[in-house]
Amino acid sequence: MPNELNPRLRDRLRRRPLPSREELVRGILKGDRVVLGQAITLVESSRPDHQQLALEVVEACLPHAGKARRLGITGVPGVGKSTFIEALGQHVIDRGHRVAVLAIDPTSKVSGGSILGDKTRMEKLAARPEAFIRPSPAGEQLGGVAARTREAIILCEAAGYDLVLVETVGVGQSETAVHSMVDCFLLLLLPGGGDELQGIKRGIVEMADLIAVNKADGERLPLAREAQRAYRNALRLMPPHPAGWQPRVLRCSALTGEGIAEVWEAVEAFFAQAQASGYLQENRARQARYWLHESIDQRLRQLFLGHPRVQALLPRFEREVEAGRMSALRAATLLMEAFAEKEG
Repeated sequence: MPNELNPRLRDRLRRRPLPSREELVRGILKGDRVVLGQAITLVESSRPDHQQLALEVVEACLPHAGKARRLGITGVPGVGKSTFIEALGQHVIDRGHRVAVLAIDPTSKVSGGSILGDKTRMEKLAARPEAFIRPSPAGEQLGGVAARTREAIILCEAAGYDLVLVETVGVGQSETAVHSMVDCFLLLLLPGGGDELQGIKRGIVEMADLIAVNKADGERLPLAREAQRAYRNALRLMPPHPAGWQPRVLRCSALTGEGIAEVWEAVEAFFAQAQASGYLQENRARQARYWLHESIDQRLRQLFLGHPRVQALLPRFEREVEAGRMSALRAATLLMEAFAEKEG
């Protein structure tokens, strides 16, 4: 059984009549992965009828969500995120859990295409019936994070997945967005110290609840040990964690499986501390408020850019701003006035 819809199935979904709200909710609550994939496709769709149905499905699933652990994983390209997620996912499944992976693929700025290849990079995990892997095109969202990942998390939780992994593309500000929708944030790094440490943004390190130095095997093991020491020293300069948690730095090799069990033990220790301190509940409430305001911003932008007068004026104002004949602030003000002008 496939873990997500391929492009052909998406096309078929667009052409055939939409399933009912009841059919989708019933399938999700039964843990049907095909139905779950269909629901996430609706969530990601820009069609008004899809958006309305998706909203109803998410609302119906909301009472059944919220019980899973949400783990964000980030790291630069080449650090081995897919291999690490596959190793961690299998380890966790072997311990009786069900795992959903929401992997955000970069969208080409030139062609608009997305690789969507995470299932092929996680073949062993994809074959497990307890796993659901969903690659999603990032589109034009800030930092490469899919617009509806938060809603997809809710659907996965309602489908019975008790661990939801959200993978970032590791390019710029996507880490901030993913950090705002997960409970625990894991930063995956390559062996090396000194020079590499200088290239890591302080903000990303501050967000990390756990750091794992991957590819700590063979000739790279000494470098991994050195990196572990360097990152531990760097964490001493960071502000204290609001949960009273001391971020940990571990070594692992996703290729050999060495250290994966220790990483999972650290994840469990984090959740135990976050639950006991009240941080988990407070953080989720804070995140819900944040995404309310993000949703308002996104909806207002859609309404604004879709307004007939704005669409008529925007191309001319863009040319004026580009030529330096009008300030961006002045153009924006005139567009807002046109948007707010009453009909008739």
